[in-house]
Amino acid sequence: MVMQDGGTVDVRPGPDPRRAAPEHSGAYLATGLCLTLYAGVLGAWTVFGITQGDGSTWDFVEGLFNPGASPTTQILGPYEWAFTAVFLVIAVLMLAQRRVARSAALLSGFVLLALSLREGVGLLHAAYRHQYTNDPLGSWALATRGLGVVVALVVLFSLFPATERRPDAAPPTAGPDAQWRRLSRICGVLFLVMALAELGWAVRDMTDTGTDTGRYLRGVVDGSVLGALDLAASAEFTTVGSVLVLLILGVLALRGRREVRGALLVFAALELYMTVRTVVWLTVSDFFNRSFETTQGALSMATTAYGLAAMTSVVVLATGRGFGPYDGIRPEGIRAAAVGREGWL
Repeated sequence: MVMQDGGTVDVRPGPDPRRAAPEHSGAYLATGLCLTLYAGVLGAWTVFGITQGDGSTWDFVEGLFNPGASPTTQILGPYEWAFTAVFLVIAVLMLAQRRVARSAALLSGFVLLALSLREGVGLLHAAYRHQYTNDPLGSWALATRGLGVVVALVVLFSLFPATERRPDAAPPTAGPDAQWRRLSRICGVLFLVMALAELGWAVRDMTDTGTDTGRYLRGVVDGSVLGALDLAASAEFTTVGSVLVLLILGVLALRGRREVRGALLVFAALELYMTVRTVVWLTVSDFFNRSFETTQGALSMATTAYGLAAMTSVVVLATGRGFGPYDGIRPEGIRAAAVGREGWL
């Protein structure tokens, strides 16, 4: 408080706009703990796969970025490894009550729920249920899927009511508002173009290999299509899932939705990781030297280069201070500055 002309002016800093409101702290805490638990389970499966495989720990580390390095097939795949790291990062931000993590956690919840529903559809088939019974690890795999359902429901039901509020006293500021909308729209365009590119390659692969469209789409929603018990997500699920997430987040970012920042950052980082794996594989397989011999090879190289540049750009833009509503000037600071200019302090 500052006394001036017999009155008082409140210049105390308000609540941190980057932190969750006190009434939502329980939801953030529950989400952080649940994601930590599920990340720990995925980490345990990863360690088990390393110990059961023929390779060493260094082979696994190399295999994180080089698809051809691991001598044996791991229980989990690169998407599961990436989401393990994502869950841990989101959990830390949730426990720190950071509002930017809300959309990223909601995205994780939807992905877990989709995987669980896909497995549930597969369990409707008797032959697939028998695989869980006959496999020595079947009960543990089923327990992991069940935990995924619980975690997904806790995350979604906890965070949907924890809406991000904009301070009522915030004055109209065209500068910062226009800046984050411009950056958001850039990210949205980059995501939408990437979605169209991935969709085009998926359609081309289906056409060239003569894949039945109905069976392909069934593989997206039915875990029994592969005919084998596998904790790693199928290629059909990851491809269609990536396209859908890129499209949805791209549209939301193009519309300038403030709360989408965390989801943009997380999924761009995941896509960047998968693109880096592709670049490493193209390098070690000597595809770079033969890429421009055909039109298809040149298009593949162009898509990979775009993915690398676009996802890096989104990560940089979404990390920057000018993107979101939580890193700008606080309303209290604006009021104090205005008071100072009028000579009241």
